[in-house]
Amino acid sequence: MAPALWPRLSRMLWLACLLPLAPARVAADLYELRLTTDGPATTGAEVTITASLVADDNGSLVLPASAHLYRFHWLHTPLLLTGKTDEAFSSTIRAVGNTPGDFPVSVWVTTADCWMCQPVARSLFVLPITEFLVGNLLVTQNTSLPWPSSYLTKTVLKVSFLLHDPSNFFKAASFLYSWDFGDGTQMVTEDATVYYNYSIIGSFTVKVKVVAEWEQATLDAGKRIVQKTGDFSASLKLQETLQGIQVSGPTLIQTFQKMIVTLNFLGSPPLNVCWRLKPECLPLEEGECHPVSVDSTAYNLTHIFRDPGDYCFSIRAENAISKTHQYHKIQVWPSSIQPAVFAFPCATLITMMLAFIMYMTLRNAAHQKDMVEVADFDFSPMSDKNPEPPTGVRCCCQMCCGPFMLETPSEYLEVVRENHGLLPPLYKSVKTYTV
Repeated sequence: MAPALWPRLSRMLWLACLLPLAPARVAADLYELRLTTDGPATTGAEVTITASLVADDNGSLVLPASAHLYRFHWLHTPLLLTGKTDEAFSSTIRAVGNTPGDFPVSVWVTTADCWMCQPVARSLFVLPITEFLVGNLLVTQNTSLPWPSSYLTKTVLKVSFLLHDPSNFFKAASFLYSWDFGDGTQMVTEDATVYYNYSIIGSFTVKVKVVAEWEQATLDAGKRIVQKTGDFSASLKLQETLQGIQVSGPTLIQTFQKMIVTLNFLGSPPLNVCWRLKPECLPLEEGECHPVSVDSTAYNLTHIFRDPGDYCFSIRAENAISKTHQYHKIQVWPSSIQPAVFAFPCATLITMMLAFIMYMTLRNAAHQKDMVEVADFDFSPMSDKNPEPPTGVRCCCQMCCGPFMLETPSEYLEVVRENHGLLPPLYKSVKTYTV
């Protein structure tokens, strides 16, 4: 009889041990544990960590009405626990880290009556503790720009240092701020907020070194000065409004010829540029242009005209601050007519030159014929049968025919001597009288 009871008893004990585990196994698939913290923190400052049990399917399940069904278990060493608060389906602890580093903190939830059973939910995260100050720089301006970290030049910037101190650890500290705005300007203030105006465009990095100092009691009832520092920075991109667009390119071009127009933007990129060809120079409407993203201050437009006529490039550019318009007129000539226009004057000039050459050739030929006829005249010594030619004819022959028949005046005089003997000199000698 006794041997038969042992199997039944052992089965009943086994079922009794399984009963506490049944709800936990079911709940483990239904809930999750979420952790929140106000860290990171500096050494010596108190950190708050909260664990909350929530439904795993975004809240469609309802948690049990009793808050005493579950228990939260924390593992936070080497952090020093300074306080713990348990609420309905949540638990909060406060801890302090005296050494810098990254410390894991884990928490798990079990049923209240079986803390050795399988956890309903668990979670783990790493808490950073630093020996420096914790905070960040906040840069604001009245003008909001769509690009991150973009601001307007020649407009006041507000730069503020925000200390992260949720436990009010630095309530008795005094602060000193050393500012560097990245353009050569530096200043030291006791205020965590400064105002600055950048006058040029570009990318800058504003930096601040923060020093916190306060008195702290020692174990021997004395006091000592404690100091903590921190270095912080923020990147800025300063832009300015578009002052205009400079357009350089041809104003006269042929059809089917590639045209390049260079646009120089008097403003800071990035830019949204659009353009369109119109018969007249009119502003562009929204959605009627070819949009182009430009990351520099220059851009080249290329286009090939297929039809002759008068056109106007309507150009619009805008950055995060402003927008501007510009126009460029251009006249397109047909490629088949323009060469003929230039060829006609050339053909006319060539024809005139040929006509002049022919005229000069014919004229020279006529002169040579007259010279030959004059050369046949008899210049033999005069006799009674051959009377001396008239004086007019002789002079004409000497003046007109001589230069064409003879190469030099000396040859001409030699011929005259041979035919006529001695002739009177061309110039009469001047008689000299002595008184």
